[in-house]
Amino acid sequence: MGLEMISLKSEREIEAMRKAGRITAQARALAASMIRPGVTTHEIDTAVRRFIESHGAKPSFLGYGGFPGSACISVNEVVIHGIPGPLKLKEGDIVSVDVGAYIDGHHGDCAGTYPCGAVSEEAMRLIRVTEQSFWEGMKFARTGYRVSDIGHAIQEYVESNGYSVVRDFVGHGVGAKLHEAPEVRNFGPAGHGPRLQKGMTIAVEPMVCAGGWQVKVLRDKWTTVTADGSLAAHYENSLLITDGEPEILTVTGE
Repeated sequence: MGLEMISLKSEREIEAMRKAGRITAQARALAASMIRPGVTTHEIDTAVRRFIESHGAKPSFLGYGGFPGSACISVNEVVIHGIPGPLKLKEGDIVSVDVGAYIDGHHGDCAGTYPCGAVSEEAMRLIRVTEQSFWEGMKFARTGYRVSDIGHAIQEYVESNGYSVVRDFVGHGVGAKLHEAPEVRNFGPAGHGPRLQKGMTIAVEPMVCAGGWQVKVLRDKWTTVTADGSLAAHYENSLLITDGEPEILTVTGE
């Protein structure tokens, strides 16, 4: 996508995105605090919706493209877009929560993967590598670098740890729309795509599989699982490109 399609945010728009990002990050933290054996994904989703609405915002995902939940809650081999429902979490599960909040005309978007009770050492390692891959990519979220430099750093880190990066789904610009230009891949060669400029806002979100990177979408047209049934993890924050270090917009503010 060309740079002319990328929205550079004004100070007023950035302030709105900070507000949306704070609510979104707080909703992610709330969901994470509820993850324990016996809790249903519907219960977490209901709490997320109530929290977002109590702050005068709207859940970005509810009804988006027909999605029925306020949060995507994806367990074990589910990579993304898990539909909340009667599923009870059990000891040893890993649970990915992706949330968005819309307020003052702008969206926040973030995700994280969390252990349910005691989980295997391998599952914890996958969670840690996935989160760290975000931070490796964020080192390149600065003016002068290209969008693909972020994804290249993510892929190198993930693969050096023996995991694979999902190819079919990617990060994106975020702002007045939940998904804007540019596409932010988590893989590929460096030195491609638009140059990062001050005022760009992007959602960087590595999706990492313990096995192969291939995924399949189930019959509900949302739930996306690893093709080989291996565990998957997801980590995401919305970032603002500045004159210096990128600013994470999806922070709780506490």
